[in-house]
Amino acid sequence: MTRTAVYTALTLRVRQCGENREASFLTAEEGIVRATVFGGPKSSLRSSVAPFNEGALHIYHDPVKDTRKVSEFDVRLWRPGLRELYERSENASKLSAALLHSHGGGGSWPQALALGSAALDALENAGEESCTRIYLCFLWRWAYFLGQQPDINHCSVCACEIPPDGVLWCRNGELYCVSCGEGRGLFLGPESRRWLDSAQHDGYAAAGKSLDAAPFAQALALARTVLHLGYGYGYGYGYGYGYGYGYGYGYGYGYGYGYGYGYG
Repeated sequence: MTRTAVYTALTLRVRQCGENREASFLTAEEGIVRATVFGGPKSSLRSSVAPFNEGALHIYHDPVKDTRKVSEFDVRLWRPGLRELYERSENASKLSAALLHSHGGGGSWPQALALGSAALDALENAGEESCTRIYLCFLWRWAYFLGQQPDINHCSVCACEIPPDGVLWCRNGELYCVSCGEGRGLFLGPESRRWLDSAQHDGYAAAGKSLDAAPFAQALALARTVLHLGYGYGYGYGYGYGYGYGYGYGYGYGYGYGYGYGYG
């Protein structure tokens, strides 16, 4: 039985582990794979195994110690543009964390890898203002891939169709019309609904469409909420019922009905 396996892999995270480094990859063959990277600071292998790099990964498995180490990484995509702008790097890191904390999707790994790779490709040459919208687009499409995406065009209780200019309320990942929602929960206005619908059908082309601060905060809060309810860690979840919402850094925005939103 061979001790070396070859994967089509995307590097999600690399962290120091004693004198060596531990790397986490999303692979098309086995989902999340972790292995040790040996070598000094000037090692070519060490420079190849860097976040967001993608290619053919060779991993040696020691069956006696049950350890895995990277023996070779033939990088196909280096994505240097992600390191040239802070906003690109920041959102690429959050995107990688989302893939990692949801266990690479738990199956259908080739499709999961394709989704992550496409999002990073979109980020590589994105402008400063587009980066957060690309990240939001990825989260919404990732929620669909995981089966966590709610229907933003129908009420979860009465199943009525929400008109294009209609609003929704979200509680516990379920979306309610004005009558059923009773004005409680996370508010989702028509502009954020239209943008999310475009993100699902048009992909990362939707990131080129401008989105004001309040609708963006609403859409991001919804995407994070449904993913948090499905997978918990890593999505910045948390909101309160009533008239106030707080996320992360606590930037506040007023919208229409007098409710405030913030995101981080």
